[in-house]
Amino acid sequence: MFVLNPHNGERIAELALADETVVLSAIAAARGAYAAWSATPAVKRGEILFKACALIEARGGDLSRIVAEEAGKPLKDAHGETAAAIQCGRFFAGEGQRLFGRTTPSNTANKYAMTVRQSCGVAALITPANTPAPNFAWKVFPALICGNAVVLKPAEDTPVSADWMARVLIEAGVPAAALNVVQGLGQELGPLLTTHDDVDVVSFTGSTRVGRAIGAAAGAKLKKLSLELGGKNAFVVCDDADLDKAAHWAALSAFSNAGQRCAAGSRFIVLDAIYDAFVDKFIAAARRQKLGVDDDCDLGPVINERQLNTLLAAIAQAQTAGARVLTGGARAHGALAQGYYLEPTILEGAAEHAALSLTELFGPIAALYRARDYAHALRLANSSPYGLTACIHTRSIDRAWNFAQAIDTGVAVINGGTFGSEPHMPFGGRKASGNGTREPGPEALDVYSELKDIYLWIDPP
Repeated sequence: MFVLNPHNGERIAELALADETVVLSAIAAARGAYAAWSATPAVKRGEILFKACALIEARGGDLSRIVAEEAGKPLKDAHGETAAAIQCGRFFAGEGQRLFGRTTPSNTANKYAMTVRQSCGVAALITPANTPAPNFAWKVFPALICGNAVVLKPAEDTPVSADWMARVLIEAGVPAAALNVVQGLGQELGPLLTTHDDVDVVSFTGSTRVGRAIGAAAGAKLKKLSLELGGKNAFVVCDDADLDKAAHWAALSAFSNAGQRCAAGSRFIVLDAIYDAFVDKFIAAARRQKLGVDDDCDLGPVINERQLNTLLAAIAQAQTAGARVLTGGARAHGALAQGYYLEPTILEGAAEHAALSLTELFGPIAALYRARDYAHALRLANSSPYGLTACIHTRSIDRAWNFAQAIDTGVAVINGGTFGSEPHMPFGGRKASGNGTREPGPEALDVYSELKDIYLWIDPP
């Protein structure tokens, strides 16, 4: 199949799709390499990963250009993603010196108790297309630092960056058989990767629908499983908020990266007293967004034409159900007509339980909701089937702290955007947003390593 540039639909690469034979060979290679890589001291594994990060940094311009082309982004955004991948990689390289267990007193004389971390085995990693370089780093680096061998299946829309990064890690010293990349379609390769007896841990980032299927398949084999799934994230604006600041962060949350973030803001819940004033500012901010891939552009296209058509159909369905488009709502025209561009879109009037309110769309679409007061806003924010991120804009420390405690999400933000994860912090959600695991941060070590209790009895002299 061909890899297309989302900006203009042009072919940029041809992808040879892996079949069952290729996947089975990759799993076998990983299994064969696992023992030696796992036996490599963790500090040494970290040194190799530090070297890989240095190589990525030295050649970062090449990776950024690949990401910009295959994911359809301004080059400045791709540079930011390359820097984020390096930062994440260095954090996990450093974890090679901190694969801590613990020691603790026993309640029995002459008995000592401790825990150690050990690798799981072969890790099957499945990543999405929205931020290709950081997605690679979030999964591959913690899996390797813990001593696992890896089989990675990147999104078929962004395969080139994953291949490039894997080659750099192998050049740095990761054994080639310990880091395998298989290119292909998720529906064809996913079942093989998630159910094979020689795969010990599965990590998937993507839609809740696919995550449920993976969870059922991997769960039947009692595999260790990490699922980071969708979001329908709430952005609450209180009547004491700085409305200019709120509108600025609302536009970034809804439209940056073309809305292709699991942490994107999509439900904007605004208190009645300032609803009209905020909406005016939000619409103005949306209309200022410049589409394209030049460095002065705010957002690029969505990843492929199939996704663009899905978004357009969702807007039409929402209008049929009674929602009103305040701005946007159509495919970009003119010079951008060949690309997969959707105008930044704001709708209002959707019912709380309408499809628009409950379904992750993964595009630059924002829905507005009017709340009577703070209590009503909090209830609306928590009414989603998802529980990934949420934010609130308020000058009240009491509201802010209450919201941070009461919101049913894995991430809460005060006076910022719904996104902005950092590599040393855990990221993940509740309800339909995941299965409770967290990546990255040191909590990712719980995904990619096993704890073993060790008891030592001694005979005192």
